[in-house]
Amino acid sequence: MTTIFDAPEDFATTALAGFAAVYSRYVRHVKGGVVRSTKVPKGKVSVVIGGGSGHYPAFAGYVGPGLADAAVAGDVFASPSTAAVARVCRYADQGGGILLGFGNYAGDVLNFGVAAERLRAEGIDVRIVPVTDDVASAPMDAAAKRRGIAGDLVVFKIAGAAAEAGMNLDEVERVTRRANDRTVSFGVAFKGCTLPGAPAPLFTVPHGQIALGLGIHGEPGIKEEAIVSAKDLARLLTDKLLAERPAATTKVGVVLNGLGATKYEELFVLWTTISALLKDAGLDVVAPEAGEFVTSLDMQGCSLTLLWLDDELETLWSAACDTPVLRRGATFATELATDALDDTEGQTTFAPASERSKEAGRCVAGLLADIATALKDAEEELGRIDAQSGDGDHGQGMRRGSAAALDAANAAVTAGAGAASVLAVAGDAWADRAGGTSGAIWGLLLRSWSNALSDSDAIEKDAAVKGARLALDGVTRLGRARLGDKTLVDALVPFVEALEREAASGGSLPDAWQSAAAAATSAADATSALTPKLGRARPLAEKSIGHPDAGAISLALVARVASDYLVERTVR
Repeated sequence: MTTIFDAPEDFATTALAGFAAVYSRYVRHVKGGVVRSTKVPKGKVSVVIGGGSGHYPAFAGYVGPGLADAAVAGDVFASPSTAAVARVCRYADQGGGILLGFGNYAGDVLNFGVAAERLRAEGIDVRIVPVTDDVASAPMDAAAKRRGIAGDLVVFKIAGAAAEAGMNLDEVERVTRRANDRTVSFGVAFKGCTLPGAPAPLFTVPHGQIALGLGIHGEPGIKEEAIVSAKDLARLLTDKLLAERPAATTKVGVVLNGLGATKYEELFVLWTTISALLKDAGLDVVAPEAGEFVTSLDMQGCSLTLLWLDDELETLWSAACDTPVLRRGATFATELATDALDDTEGQTTFAPASERSKEAGRCVAGLLADIATALKDAEEELGRIDAQSGDGDHGQGMRRGSAAALDAANAAVTAGAGAASVLAVAGDAWADRAGGTSGAIWGLLLRSWSNALSDSDAIEKDAAVKGARLALDGVTRLGRARLGDKTLVDALVPFVEALEREAASGGSLPDAWQSAAAAATSAADATSALTPKLGRARPLAEKSIGHPDAGAISLALVARVASDYLVERTVR
């Protein structure tokens, strides 16, 4: 259990600040992440990595010469926001372009992808390489759908060495993709992890059992089997990965990774058999590592990662690096950076707004207040639903996001903003505070909806309905989910279609919204019968059947709260 913390919601940010203070010779703390504290040559490709917190030493522990230039950190098990990714990248940019690396999770794909779009629009060349090493999460013929687990370290090490050697962005991207294609991992767990402040683990493993194919965000394994001896466990891990050995491969890089509550001595016991099995398979082991590299808070378990080496990859895998977690080769001659980083954010200013739109903005803030209250009350239930096949943090993320959106909306109202601006900044704040997939989606949803409103007019029925369609289009374009994928979209599509249909037939906005909320609720309940095709629940499809999607349920809840708000205002 995670026991050392003050406020659970501040755990990740406080831990990051403490890390940066301890390792100031390597990093400087900026909002949402860390950047190198030593000078970096102008024109060098910047390797920026990141993901959720709770995986230390991933990802901040990889920052230093020979590896990463910066790391972005989200909340525990939650993707960093789009704004955080873009902000840290700007600090790290040296003019040679940016290689963005992260685990292949829906929230990371969305947030890093949108951030890359923003940075490219600013003239910065950005390339993206999601890590896809987890063999348990998808078969070989669908490797692009695999999750990123401890292979993150391997792929980022190759990228960092290539950039440190002076390769240009095209070459860094090429060799990083090759490393990703030749990296495989498989993990097991004996005990689940517990979020700070949570009363129980995100999942439990029955006594005497071992969970196979776990994720690193508190996701349970794909199946459970009886605990075996160290020799048999070593064989299980090794055989699973040797099955994907490329032809003519004779050398391999290896990482034996502890997940947070496994003793190093246990890993060393495993290594005695793993190394013998690899040797028996005709493989020379190059620069092996055993220890904690990608953890999952206090999860008890381990994973094995293999990098199938060729001459180029062997050189980069063995190259020198100097970071808090990994030190190899000759000492780097470094000099502390002396440039000042402006990590302050100026006060947001808004365009002039009409009195009618200011009043509408106050209504938006009032609605957000009801939504924040409802999501706070539903936090535990949404987390329970999410834990059936996910990491159990959906309720927490929705509470944090909606509370931040309310604060931003109230501040905008105080500053005299109109309806469009109030909703837009609320969406940005939701995404920035909630993080993760749901945070990114709700931020995108609200900001897209705001594009149908204005700061000069009241919110009329047609604008509200048009905004719903814009929200749906934005979510499906960037989030890539479709009907039947068992996501929020399964409730959002019927909501939008019912809203448009009822509004077109002459119904008032409150009446149309009430019908739409009912449609969303029915659709959300019906997701129990669906099999997930996206996100963390996909590898656990069988466990998900019979349970509704947490994102769809929360969207339907928000739709009902909004319906009640509109009806109450109409009655008044």
